[in-house]
Amino acid sequence: MRPFTLIALIALLAPLAGVGSGACAAADSPFHDRPASARSLPADNLPPFGMLDERGQLVPMPPIPASALHRGPGTPPESTARGPTLAQAAAAARAAIDSCGASGYRVGVAVIDSVGEARALLTADGSDGSHVFVAMRKALTALTFRMPSSQANALVTRTPAELARVTPNMFVEGGALPITVGAELIGAIGVSGAAGTPIGHQDEVCAAAGLKVLVSAPPQAPKALMKRSTG
Repeated sequence: MRPFTLIALIALLAPLAGVGSGACAAADSPFHDRPASARSLPADNLPPFGMLDERGQLVPMPPIPASALHRGPGTPPESTARGPTLAQAAAAARAAIDSCGASGYRVGVAVIDSVGEARALLTADGSDGSHVFVAMRKALTALTFRMPSSQANALVTRTPAELARVTPNMFVEGGALPITVGAELIGAIGVSGAAGTPIGHQDEVCAAAGLKVLVSAPPQAPKALMKRSTG
């Protein structure tokens, strides 16, 4: 199957577990077909039908139980990964876009959860739509290294052992910041599309504006930044 990228501007469910260990109730879903590329982003899961195969033929729908096609009320959450709520992620992304916009930059913003999956992807009016995917790759860097992506860039360029932690779906340049509640890492926010040098500096300034919304706006920060799905 040819690699495709599905754009989800806002993820619908709130996350809940540690990095790389998010339990997924839909792990055996017939719709979770992974593109072969190592550069695919987390949760780039596709239905294994309705798209072209290598021969240019449309892949037919396989036999799928009705229960897999119709998820009704009360079904378990698809994700239990820890992360910002939908409202918080969207507000942070908008704050980052507005901050960059006030300085004359059109950017894309990605807010991810603790397993690297998207909580919100927003693109400014007049911005190239590719920026959100670069921003998400920056956010993955900040999440993995638990530090601003600009610091991660400096670290990996001088330390071979740290360079070995970089994966093909990361973009190791400035522009992303980790999101923590106390000492707990729950996600990251990344920005891409602002100009200037050093690369990513202005992006990171705007990411900081989004992060400020996340850590200072809720009256009960530790609980407000984490939404648990009970299923």
